[in-house]
Amino acid sequence: MIRKILFLFCSLLLSFSIQAQSFAWGIKGGLTTGYQKWENTPQGLLFKYHGALYIESLPAGNDFALFAQAGYHIKGSAIRNQQANLGSGGVYRPPAQEFLFRNVSVIVGAKQKFDFNNVSKSFYSFGLRGDYTLSTNLSSFRENGLVSYFPADPFVRKFNYGAYIGGGLEFAFRDLVGAVVELSVSPDFSFQYQQPGGLQVTNPFNFQNITLPERKIMNVVLELSVGIRLLRIVEYVD
Repeated sequence: MIRKILFLFCSLLLSFSIQAQSFAWGIKGGLTTGYQKWENTPQGLLFKYHGALYIESLPAGNDFALFAQAGYHIKGSAIRNQQANLGSGGVYRPPAQEFLFRNVSVIVGAKQKFDFNNVSKSFYSFGLRGDYTLSTNLSSFRENGLVSYFPADPFVRKFNYGAYIGGGLEFAFRDLVGAVVELSVSPDFSFQYQQPGGLQVTNPFNFQNITLPERKIMNVVLELSVGIRLLRIVEYVD
């Protein structure tokens, strides 16, 4: 899958070059904050990272530009500050439990820029996103005997989709080299995880028997990215 993503990106890069169009491309990455709800109950935030390759057109002035992006993102949630019952009347605070969904994302969209000063521009962008889940860490809970209470791999959806909304600043270091700082949010429109209800399980935090309702999990991620921006300028001379 990663090879296919790289092949797609290189094909777009080659396509712009063959058509003699000006374009910008680069690499960016940074911090990812993941958020999920389980049975309408908010989980703790997950703090991980992401990286992406991107390419975009360079229209005249500040007209709308089209862009494509492919990247690796760790999404999910965590359980923190949960008190567990020892069974003898005592309680303890177990370590944080992280639920990781390692996704490859492809985004296509549009970008609007505004003059900020002589060497930088502000922008906002929006687009549609498709995700493929490469792997999870859910099998580690099976090894701990907690698979019946926590999510399990058989109910993970491999393909998902959603939106991408971002904004930030572009800086020019030299004529063809610059940088970008961006803050973006990516909500899912489909379920990353869907498990039917009715399962009888034991809550590992208080050892009470409960019946799990249907479990539908969507991802929302907030990402802060910093990257390099390279330009290829095509000028037509009469």
